[in-house]
Amino acid sequence: MDFELPTALRQLLAELDQFLEDEIWPLQRQDDNERFFDHRREFARTDFEGGGTPSEDWEALLEEMFTRADRAGWLRYGLPEEAGGRDGGNLDMAVIREHLAAKGLGLHNDLQNESSVVGNFPFVHMFLAFGTPEQREEFVEGMITRRRRVAFGLTEPDHGSDATWLETTAVPDGDSWILNGAKRFNSGLHSATHDVIFARTSGDGGDPHGITAFIVPTDSPGFSVDFHWWTFTMPTDHAEVTLRDVRVPAAAVFGEVGEGLALAQHFVHENRIRQAASGVGAAQYCIDRSVAYARERVTFGRPLAERQAIQWPLAELQTEAELVRTLVRKTAWELDRTDHLLISDKVSMCNYRANRLVCDAADRAMQVHGGLGYTRHTPFEHIYRHHRRYRITEGAEEIQLRRIAGYLFGFAGPGRR
Repeated sequence: MDFELPTALRQLLAELDQFLEDEIWPLQRQDDNERFFDHRREFARTDFEGGGTPSEDWEALLEEMFTRADRAGWLRYGLPEEAGGRDGGNLDMAVIREHLAAKGLGLHNDLQNESSVVGNFPFVHMFLAFGTPEQREEFVEGMITRRRRVAFGLTEPDHGSDATWLETTAVPDGDSWILNGAKRFNSGLHSATHDVIFARTSGDGGDPHGITAFIVPTDSPGFSVDFHWWTFTMPTDHAEVTLRDVRVPAAAVFGEVGEGLALAQHFVHENRIRQAASGVGAAQYCIDRSVAYARERVTFGRPLAERQAIQWPLAELQTEAELVRTLVRKTAWELDRTDHLLISDKVSMCNYRANRLVCDAADRAMQVHGGLGYTRHTPFEHIYRHHRRYRITEGAEEIQLRRIAGYLFGFAGPGRR
């Protein structure tokens, strides 16, 4: 077995680092843009008077980053050639996302809104896989260039992980559909032009079939963004949405009628493996910073690094980082070669362990740094708060373990009995 990264991929990382030096770091340093990343970060990014959503200045800076990354050929790296990309596979993207996250906070790879110079476009992949020619024409390029912004409406006030029990309904009416219901933590609604709403069109609660995805313009009569939930990490883009007799044409159906959960599943696999890789990278950053600080910080006449109370927790974290990194890269490699559903349990393993790892690493970094670690002048509280949400939002830990157990005991997956 050869665990060496391909030569082309190592060269790619070097070219990416040069791009950051030439284009992104200078942008971050100009015009006090550092306020979005230093101790002022949440306050600079958030329009508190506007409901806690991203500020215009923050969005404008991200827009400029995206423009530079796209012009240099990095933004679309993970997309197929038909979308202007370079066919970067899951292994490439996992390694790249880990590499960027390991650099710490910065414009190159922001944690709070998951923006990156190497874009992660799960929705674009969804449109390429499930969209009609007309939908692909409207949304693929539009989403990459942000002329079209599409939100994701699956979770509901009474249903989160139990998505097959959702209560939003869509009823056919001539050549249209009428939607009624509510969505919670509907991501991206602060700037979305459209919202992908999952609604039951047939069957009963608990049935995975009979749920359909609809592309709903956010200016449709009856579509209401009621408010945005203020969250552990601000600003927020997680809206409470109400749909009252929202009428959409038949052309709004996304994928097959009754098979909408296939889209949601397609969304999560590639998203989860890349998010897990980011977790490994951010954890490594916390470990590395803690080791460096422990070597420099002198207490009671000796460096902190000489004390087992400091050494052993970091040694355990480094061991865990090596284990999870190998699992993530192996799983990403397999995702490039096999049906995703055959190794869905492995993706869950990666996501579950990486999310735990980075939270543990950020917490330990705060402890090693002592009083400084508790301040906003170090990045660890921000890293912790961001990644803590993934233990819930990107498939709760309990759901990930449930998936692993299902495959293990033959209740789900290729070995289902």
